[in-house]
Amino acid sequence: MVIPSRWRHGGDHYEWLTSFLAARELQVATCRMVAWIIGSLGVMSVLVIIASTTSQLPHRPVIAALLFVACAVMSFVWLRSDWPTRRQSQFCLILGTVLIATVCLLERDPVLALLSATAFTVTTAYAMIFHSRVWLAPIWAVQTATLVVLAWRLVSADQALALASVAFVVVINSFVALACELVLRIIGSEKPHGEIEPLTGLPNRQSFYDSVATLIGSRSRRDDRYLILIVVNLDSFSLLTAMSGRAGGNKARVAIGQRLRETVRGDAVIGALGEAEYLVADVFTTPDPTPLAERILGTIKSAPFQLTASLGVVSTPLKPLTGQGSHDVLDELVTIGTNAMYEARKSGGNQMRLLLSPALATVDDDGPDDHPDVNRSA
Repeated sequence: MVIPSRWRHGGDHYEWLTSFLAARELQVATCRMVAWIIGSLGVMSVLVIIASTTSQLPHRPVIAALLFVACAVMSFVWLRSDWPTRRQSQFCLILGTVLIATVCLLERDPVLALLSATAFTVTTAYAMIFHSRVWLAPIWAVQTATLVVLAWRLVSADQALALASVAFVVVINSFVALACELVLRIIGSEKPHGEIEPLTGLPNRQSFYDSVATLIGSRSRRDDRYLILIVVNLDSFSLLTAMSGRAGGNKARVAIGQRLRETVRGDAVIGALGEAEYLVADVFTTPDPTPLAERILGTIKSAPFQLTASLGVVSTPLKPLTGQGSHDVLDELVTIGTNAMYEARKSGGNQMRLLLSPALATVDDDGPDDHPDVNRSA
């Protein structure tokens, strides 16, 4: 079975999925669903082996017992109170694939064996959703070897049925893999997971810088003349995690990230830094972004987590940034915004510190700095 070239890359996203489910309180439901699927396949496989009438399986009870124990162990891994580790999940994936192949090869009726091979769709979906496309290579290798043996058994009796059965299993496995890929792109991001913050799905620092550089280069200098950068830090976030645990903190981070998406304009760029900090960048036709900053303060305060935020807001003319090293400029702007954010926190939080056209060491601009620093409170 040939793996498309665009599927040969991509890291294991188990931790990303774990955080995604935990923040949305879906881990328990997911565990029960996976355990139910494993248990159902195990029961069906045991019944197939026990009900086999062939005399070539003299140790059917032993084989059925071993299969039952293996499925029970995998189900137990997913029914415990603790979410399985990545290695435990990979163990279930490998063992499940081997068990399906074993049941198919032990069944002497080639038609029933090929029908049983459709269970490989479960391990295909599991690999795609819980881990990565890389795992399709060993799974589909085992599947291919199994199908070759089963087709060889059937081809002497009915060549057309053998080819059609194998093609059917291959097609549905490919379809399942594509469907899972689409689901992951919908719930996650079209960017590689290395470019996003796993829990919130927002760009990390490097991806944020790249997006802002693109934003600067794509805007018309006649219409949008000021780059706005806002450093958002959640006040008392450590207290929230101390009171509600890591799960509560994760829920807050996801919810705040979503509220920021709903508050800013569609062209704005949002990034996530650390556990309690976000970055927002946009391009305005006016130098004063106070209305946006106040909306951000308001939407965070109104969230059901009793949190407020301290904001460091920087507004700088866009034209001098043209031709400069975008990442160096953004590093300096983030540093200025972070210092301003700390000033807001020292003043009690739930407020902003606004810097209009600060002098930038990375930008050659002989224009005067006519704008004083401005403080705003919510």
